[in-house]
Amino acid sequence: MDVSIGQTATREVVVTEDMVAAYAEVTGDRNPLHFDAEFAAGTRFERLIAQGGIATGLLHALVAMDMPGPGSVFLNQSWNFPKPVYIGDTITATATATSVHERRGIVRLGIVIENQEGEAVLTGEATVMQVEPLASS
Repeated sequence: MDVSIGQTATREVVVTEDMVAAYAEVTGDRNPLHFDAEFAAGTRFERLIAQGGIATGLLHALVAMDMPGPGSVFLNQSWNFPKPVYIGDTITATATATSVHERRGIVRLGIVIENQEGEAVLTGEATVMQVEPLASS
């Protein structure tokens, strides 16, 4: 495992209506906050928001592809959503290694996702493990 304390990785995406629809197709989350503009306008959000899973999915891609990288799995996650992600937002996920257990292949990450205004839309932490392939005989 090639991760050190303080190391960071980032990943960015623009949240689109198509992403929200595809997420609903996979999960069944068709909450009117994501699809009914009139309904959303009458809420504290005032307009359509994306499912929280789109933001956390960005983190899953970051862990799986960037840090620690391929073969990584989540052992624990703790997220807070201080602000919504709106359709059309550009969100940037940043993970920072806060502890590394090299022998066990385990990394603890501090997490923040910010929108294009630099506002945190997700904060938290996660523990991930990089799984080594079994030796072939």
